[in-house]
Amino acid sequence: MTAAPERLTTGTPAPVVEILAWSRGIVAPALRAAVDPLPAPLRHIAGYHLGWWDAGGRPETASGGKAVRPAFALLGGAAVSDVVTDAVPAAVAVELVHNFSLLHDDVMDRDVTRRHRPTAWTVFGESPAVLAGDSLLAAAFLAIGGTYAAGAAGRLAGAVQELLAGQYADLDFEARSDVDLAAVEAMAEGKTAALFGAACGLGALCAGGDGATVDALTAFGRRAGLAFQIVDDLLGIWGDPAVTGKPAHTDLRSRKKSFPVVAALRSGTPAGADLAALHDRCAPLGEPELVEAAELVEAAGGRRWCEEYADRLLADARSALAAAGVAAEAGDRLWTLARFLGGRDH
Repeated sequence: MTAAPERLTTGTPAPVVEILAWSRGIVAPALRAAVDPLPAPLRHIAGYHLGWWDAGGRPETASGGKAVRPAFALLGGAAVSDVVTDAVPAAVAVELVHNFSLLHDDVMDRDVTRRHRPTAWTVFGESPAVLAGDSLLAAAFLAIGGTYAAGAAGRLAGAVQELLAGQYADLDFEARSDVDLAAVEAMAEGKTAALFGAACGLGALCAGGDGATVDALTAFGRRAGLAFQIVDDLLGIWGDPAVTGKPAHTDLRSRKKSFPVVAALRSGTPAGADLAALHDRCAPLGEPELVEAAELVEAAGGRRWCEEYADRLLADARSALAAAGVAAEAGDRLWTLARFLGGRDH
């Protein structure tokens, strides 16, 4: 996404590093071109969020994220065509939508750190950060509107609507005690899986893929994206802050109804009951309580349930990829990324 190399951990498989570097090399110039026309103050905030410069506008080599979604879009295009550049508008559009959602998400969740730097809203203010996110969303539709693929903008709009519905459900869960795993999955299908599915499907669509192939690749992306969210929820509790770029126990501190937490709360175990009692406290949870909560989630089976379900989702994703009948090299690369998403440590 940026000209700077992605800061992946030393444990990231070399093929994944190669795929993401290949994707960024293709997408980075087009992403810059999409952001450059934004109104100057909003471009300044967007560029900071994307890691292109510091708060003062000086060039910087900060991480702009793994940029997996644009890689999915490019590989979706490569799966059906030798002209991978046809999928660049889709890759740019999904990355802009993703970062629009992050700018808003950080404000709503009161997150103060992202990608090892202060979040945009803490630097520039809440309203300016929200407006910068809005400008990226508009830029996404300008990017996808430059293609000749029938229905591309409609598919992107549908994914955005699902994303927003998922984000609303995520916020709604904070005030509810009746959230079950089916509700969490429906939320994550919108908030995360929809855009992963759109990335793969739009890439194939823009590169001339037929309807059946586009649909199969969309299904593949959605299953891989849901596995990604489950692992992301695990990292929200047990991730290393030095690697994730976020404080330890972030999701527990905010009492998020994430996959491992809800699996634990619904486990019917003594540990699940103790976790519920801890969750119901009105006072903020201090570090000892957060450590205890993480231990209770694990004792109640929340961690194990997530790991097993992520494995099943990856198996479903592989079946969908096989059904797409795509070019072997692109299919292998898509599967390499999917396995990485379902088992990463950051």
